[in-house]
Amino acid sequence: MIYVDADACPVKPEILKVAERHGIEVTFVANSGLRPSRDPMVKNVIVSGSFDAADDWIVDHVAAGDIVVTADVPLAGRCVGKDAFVTGPTGRVFDRTNIGMATAMRDLGQHLRETGESKGYNAAFSPRDRSAFLETLDRLCRRSKAAGAAP
Repeated sequence: MIYVDADACPVKPEILKVAERHGIEVTFVANSGLRPSRDPMVKNVIVSGSFDAADDWIVDHVAAGDIVVTADVPLAGRCVGKDAFVTGPTGRVFDRTNIGMATAMRDLGQHLRETGESKGYNAAFSPRDRSAFLETLDRLCRRSKAAGAAP
């Protein structure tokens, strides 16, 4: 199963393409509307508008070997803790070896923005990011299937 933190996710079409190729179900979780799909392998879940509702829903449903797509580092950490495979939309993999550093860097960036030391601009999403994501998701799908978690 692939769970997607779908609010503002820039790689939804890519997720569907890779998931279809591997025969893996996809669940998009969001606080706002999602485009409906007739594909029985695609499920949309709309959660309440509360702050971490989508994150909490994903954590409550993800299992070891599932795949999670999110740019949210705290959510990534919670899913890594449940032995899920986690990637960001740029193809960055979060796992037990790097989630501590990713969390620390996120916290530092937040502190610098709050103190005015950094404007906090994010780099634009590029074709290179999209390509790296496709490669990473394909690799994680193979690992998930080998672990027996998919579909």
